[in-house]
Amino acid sequence: MKFGIIGNLSKHELPTVVKLLVDTLNQSKAEFVIDKEIVELLAAKGVHLGVVETSDHDACVHGVDMLIALGGDGTILSAAKTVGTDGTPIFGVNLGKLGFLAEFAPDELKAAIENVIARNYHVEERLLLEATTPSLPGQTLYAVNDIVVDKSRSARVIDIETFINGIFAVTYRGDGLIISTPTGSTAYALSNGGPIVTPTANVIGITPIAPHTLSGRPLVIPDTDTIRVVAYATTNEVLLSADGQETGVIEPPIEIFIKKAAHKLRLVKRVDRSYYEVLRAKLLWGRDARSLNPERNEGSA
Repeated sequence: MKFGIIGNLSKHELPTVVKLLVDTLNQSKAEFVIDKEIVELLAAKGVHLGVVETSDHDACVHGVDMLIALGGDGTILSAAKTVGTDGTPIFGVNLGKLGFLAEFAPDELKAAIENVIARNYHVEERLLLEATTPSLPGQTLYAVNDIVVDKSRSARVIDIETFINGIFAVTYRGDGLIISTPTGSTAYALSNGGPIVTPTANVIGITPIAPHTLSGRPLVIPDTDTIRVVAYATTNEVLLSADGQETGVIEPPIEIFIKKAAHKLRLVKRVDRSYYEVLRAKLLWGRDARSLNPERNEGSA
């Protein structure tokens, strides 16, 4: 098995974690290639890794059996876009804050790598979204979390007609609309009142942003459905983005087609950790001093 190593150069923990990772891989006699920018950064900080194979970022992503991404969820999102249709499993190490996608903490890294080399892990497949619009001919957008249509810099609301499999469903009036994967249910959609969805559920979420009608409610549909939205605005621009990355400021009306992508994101996961443990840890579920069961309050079984 050959590993590729990339990382967020702005994370102050990166040198320490990379040194631990490289030492662990060398001890296990594992083959790996590391982004040369990481090696250069570490050398400038006085951290030397010895003789290692280095290459540019893309070469570290393609042509390897597993990609180790050091950073936060943003690093994983970026890695997923670079991996594309290759299907390379991503081993995420969380150097960020919340970290829903990055599975492993730095203090778990050595044991986790040893487990991977011993084949004691599993790969979880996550649904991706694919979006196209006549306003951006020839472009296909892919999203791990969400496709978002919003009112850009305007203070005025926009109307978004929503069709499911060609059948008109609802017009949302508000600041915009979030089309999310189950993975993205704990991202932007959650902050707008959308439901938390287990990552392996075969569904797509539709969540309005600050709806201006009481009937503007989130909707969950099968991932086999195709969504068509048409956004109207009194201003001259509507913003379209994928995973928080601005794709285009487009003159309305804008028509967008969204469906499940043909390929999936593949994340390396521990065999002994459930999604509900992650939710309890990240969202502090059950942390209530009034609880009658302190052990359960801390998430113990």
